[in-house]
Order: sequence, then structure tokens, then C-alpha cells
Amino acid sequence: MHDTTPATSRILVWDLPVRLFHWMLAISFAGAWVTADSERWRDTHILLGYTAGVLVMLRVVWGLVGTRHARFTSFVRGPRRVIAYLRSLVSDRPEHATGHNPAGAWAIIALLALTLAIVATGLAVEADAGPKNLDDVHEALATAMLVVVGIHVAGVVLGSLVHRENLVRAMITGRKLGAPGEAIGSPRRLVAVALVALVVGVWTGVLPTPGLPTNEGLTAITAKAPQARHHGDSGND
Repeated sequence: MHDTTPATSRILVWDLPVRLFHWMLAISFAGAWVTADSERWRDTHILLGYTAGVLVMLRVVWGLVGTRHARFTSFVRGPRRVIAYLRSLVSDRPEHATGHNPAGAWAIIALLALTLAIVATGLAVEADAGPKNLDDVHEALATAMLVVVGIHVAGVVLGSLVHRENLVRAMITGRKLGAPGEAIGSPRRLVAVALVALVVGVWTGVLPTPGLPTNEGLTAITAKAPQARHHGDSGND
């Protein structure tokens, strides 16, 4: 919901699964970006990318059945609403959104779509499937993702300044300014536990990861130490 009336109550807006998804996806993308050009850390790169893909698919499901402000129907709006929101930011009464604002919503959709595209092309590259330039497409998508992340971060900073509320802290605590009636009733801790369990399953090898040997998670990768898996060890990191 959107309102130009200043909200003074700090209410629970973001459930725990949304917050965990946000920070785990950020860590996964950052780690995958850092390890992208390293043959030595290829397995870790694959694991991080696959984790990001799993997280996004779970977020899509939660965007359909999750709590009030987690659902796509609560924050995804058309171009006119986005333009109206952006115009309000330079007025004396900026439009406040209890959940995601209309402009930020589209950045989120772009991040989800780009993540899935990056993971899909990455898995295809590892399987030697698709056109020869698919690796270049994979890298271009990752660069586009970095640009959208930059726009998203800039939007968070701008929103924090305009509305005088720390949006980064809100994504940590789950609490934002809003009317009491807009609060969610529960942080959904059991769903959060299930989310963490799935990610742990990926990283421990309980859940197989395409591109890696069966049951080879973080433990196996760490045990053998970073080394080139194929194409020879060029010594480049």
C-alpha cells in the first residue's frame, strides 16, 4: 500500500524468509562474481550460482503464497504508478510505501529474472550445451545484474534519505514505518528454517548440484583444496 501521510509506527513488514532470501542472494551473487574468473574456485562458483538459482525459485513461490508484503501482487505495479512514485520523490509530500515501492519492485523483478538467466546459461556452459558464445552471454548477463544491483542500492539510499528511515536496517529487523493495520502477524520462522535447511542441503551435498559430482558440497571442495578441475592449472586466480 502507498500513502503520502507520514507513518510513525514501526511495524513488522518483512517476514524472516524474505530477509534471509535477500541477504543470502546478495552473498551468493557477490561470491559468484568474485570467483567467476578463477579456475581454481570453479566448483565454489558453481555452488554459489546454483544456490542463487534455488533461492530465486523459492522466492518466486513465496511471492505467490507468502505474507502480505512478500507477495508480488502487493507491490508490482504498472509504468504509470512507477512514474507517479518517482515524481512524488521530488515533491514536498513523497509517497511512502509500507512494503516495496513501485520503482524498487521492478528492480527486484529484474534481479530475479537476471539471476535465473545467469544460472541457466551457466549450467548450460558447464554442460557444453548451447551456442559457442553462450559463455559471453553468461558474462553479459552477470554484468547487467551488477548494474541493476547498483541501481537497487542507489534506490535504497535515496529512499532512506527521502523517507528518513533506514531501509537496510529494515531488511535486517523486518520492521518499517507504517500503519499498525499494515503489519504482518508472524515472521514465519518455520518457513525460514526450511529455507535455511534447503541451502545447507545444497552446500553439504545432501542435495546434488548440477555441474558437480554427486554429494560433493562444500566439505568435499574444502577437503581437496582449491585446484583447477579442468583445462589445466594456469595458476590464474
